[in-house]
Parts: sequence; structure tokens; C-alpha cells
Amino acid sequence: MDLFNSVLNWVVPPASLVMVAFAWPALTFVTGCEWLYNLFNSEIVEDKVVIITGASSGIGEQIAYEYAKRRANLVLVARRQNRLRVISENARRMGAKHVMIVAADVVKEEECRRFISETISFYGRVDHLVNTVSLGHTFYFEEVTDTSVFPQLLDINFWGNVYPTYVALPYLRQTNGKIIVNASVESWLPLPRMSLYAAAKAALVNFYETLRLEVNHEVGITIATHGWIGSEMTRGKFMLEEGAEMQWKEEREVHVTGGPVEDFARLIVAGACRGDSYVKYPSWYDIFLLYRVFAPKVLNWTFRLVLPTHGGRRTSLVGTGRPISEGYGRPLLEGTPPRRLIGPNTVSQQSPPRQIKME
Repeated sequence: MDLFNSVLNWVVPPASLVMVAFAWPALTFVTGCEWLYNLFNSEIVEDKVVIITGASSGIGEQIAYEYAKRRANLVLVARRQNRLRVISENARRMGAKHVMIVAADVVKEEECRRFISETISFYGRVDHLVNTVSLGHTFYFEEVTDTSVFPQLLDINFWGNVYPTYVALPYLRQTNGKIIVNASVESWLPLPRMSLYAAAKAALVNFYETLRLEVNHEVGITIATHGWIGSEMTRGKFMLEEGAEMQWKEEREVHVTGGPVEDFARLIVAGACRGDSYVKYPSWYDIFLLYRVFAPKVLNWTFRLVLPTHGGRRTSLVGTGRPISEGYGRPLLEGTPPRRLIGPNTVSQQSPPRQIKME
């Protein structure tokens, strides 16, 4: 058996590459035809019910606006009810038929059951569930001295997507609905200072790819992956448990601007309506996947050349157990430093009072 596997290790990879090279034109043609078919048979979401978690800012907010333009009924879920009120007004002006806002903690199963049941009670159905809750970080793993941030990062990035899906899935089966999940290119492209975030996103992608096989086309699943985009995280915004937005004055080795979040949101909604399995922004990141599979050393060498090493200046001290102003001579945050790592489009471990507004 060892000899057999050794032979296959040498034969299968190059043979597969040759087969893909010859089949590429045909695959491209079939993919193009499928895209055109889905384009002309794209789902019309007017009057349909769309639940968006993490809707208080960033990608979630922009996705709400895209669905509003398509005249859908919206259920916006996040911690910041005041922020949700503003977004609901904007969405209503853009064309949303009805908007419900719910302050809830998606990391807790009972709160997910609450906003799903209230959606069913009011609208009677769920057609799309859009999970955009996400929390990133920019610290080296060995810098961390307060490990309480570990479960928070994994809870928000993984369970904060899984619990709403678990509760909503029976209702989505009834309507042949869709699940849309916001992942990231870091789920397979390793980048320094994002170890826990990358691990959570990798788990998330694998979960939904497996779930896609289990639901057997009864519920569509669209996995959206992105590189750097112009969200709150890339612009440096973070939020305390009390809900006050704070401006993180980072000093980065590489200043990140990213592409417009509006474009990514537009692609996500259009892809979900077409029934696309994946939405990627930008798509040229896929080339790195080939390097990771067939030439991982080249990819690692490239990263070591273009990305800052551990010896460079730190960009984040949140969660490291060190004073926020350490090494800079001035505070990095306008206000009191957070004790626990809580970010935009996320939920805290303390649930707000039950508050619902219907418009």
C-alpha cells in the first residue's frame, strides 16, 4: 500500500493538471452557459423575507440596502439598536417593503430562536438568511496574554453564523430559501496576525460546504469570500461592550484601503439571487490557491518578502494584556480602552433587553 500511494503521489498531481488544462475550455464554456441561464432566471426577491445578521454596519448594512433596492421585507439583527434604526430608515427610503429591527446576540441559541420565531410570527416565512457577523484581529498569537479573547473570536466568527442557520433551516426548507454567509479569503490564504480569525473562517467555509451536500439543493447556500475591503475593520473602527464606537488610531506597516464594500455587497446579493455557490471579491485571489496546493514553498517565500515580519511594529495591542498606549507615547483609542475584544458587526456576551421595532 505504501508503494501504491508513493506512485500515486507522483502520478496523480501532474496527470490532473494535464486533464484540467485540456478540459479548461469546455469547463469555461459550461460555466458561462450556467451563469447566463442563472442570470436570466435570477430570483425576484420583491416581497420576500430576508434576515440579515450583523446588519448594524459594514457588509451587513450594505447588503440590507441592496435587498431594499429589490423591494424585499427585511429583518435586521445586531447589537446596536440605535444604529439599526438609522439603517432601517435608509432601507425603507431605498424601497424595502417592511423593516423589522431586532437587538439580539447571535452567539446565543435562545436569542436566535427569539428573532427567528418573531420573524415567522410577523411575516409567516423566511426566504433568505444572510449571515455577516464577523470579527477580525491584528495581533500575533504569541503576543496574547489574555486568552479570554480566544473563545470570543471563535464564538462570533463561527457559532454566530451557525446558530442562526440551525434555527432558520426548517423554515428555509419550506420556502426553498437561501443561506448566504460572509467568509474571507483568509479561510485558505494564510496571513500573519490573523491566526484565530483564519481558523474560524476555515471552519465556517467547511461547515457550509458540508451543509450544502446535506440539504441536497432544497436550500441554496452561497459562500462569499473577500480580500481586503473598505469595511469598519479595515478603517479601524471597533466597538466597546456598551456599544460606543471607538476610533482605533493604528500605525500600520502597510496602509490598507481595500475595495469598496458596496461593490462586494452588490455581488453577494446578485450571486445569491442567481443561486451561485460562491461569490469572490476580487476573484484574482484564486491564483494563490494553486500556489498553495502545488507550490506552497513559493507562496511562503513570497509572503515572507512582501509581508512584515514579527520584528516590525505591532499594529494591535487589544487582547495582548498590554497598555493600549505602550510603545507609541500616546493613546491609540479615543476613550477608555476595552477590556475585552468586541468589534463591529458583532455581539457582546451580555444580551440587551428585548427590543423590536416594526416599520
